[in-house]
Amino acid sequence: MKIRKFKIADYDAVYTLWLRTSGMGLNDVDDSREGIEKYLKRNPRTAFVAELEGEIVGVILAGHDGRRGYIHHTCVASELRHNGIGTRLVETALEALSSEGISKVALVVFEKNSGGNDFWERMGFTMRPDLNYRNKALIDLVRMDT
Repeated sequence: MKIRKFKIADYDAVYTLWLRTSGMGLNDVDDSREGIEKYLKRNPRTAFVAELEGEIVGVILAGHDGRRGYIHHTCVASELRHNGIGTRLVETALEALSSEGISKVALVVFEKNSGGNDFWERMGFTMRPDLNYRNKALIDLVRMDT
């Protein structure tokens, strides 16, 4: 298994993996080819895929705003979970963020995604009971939850 930087040429395989992964929250703008291409241009050194025998079996989008790091859309093919792929993706992304001077990383997991919440807890990410997560869409987004 090989971990390498996510390239826009990987988009179709990554998007298919996201669609096959329960608990993902996708939308038609940010997760379109154009949206992901914009993300990768802004974060060229911090997003990764896991490849096994030429097939993409895992992905992590990591990026930062110069102050805080953020992780999005992390997943591993369901049949390959619990083999260390997710752990390696997270460690690789955290090392990349650290090398860019980032000292703290945040992420959001849907409350109903118990597998995802368990994984992030095992990875050392803690809940913040002192915060309320809020957002505001500036345009209408079509959600494509899996």
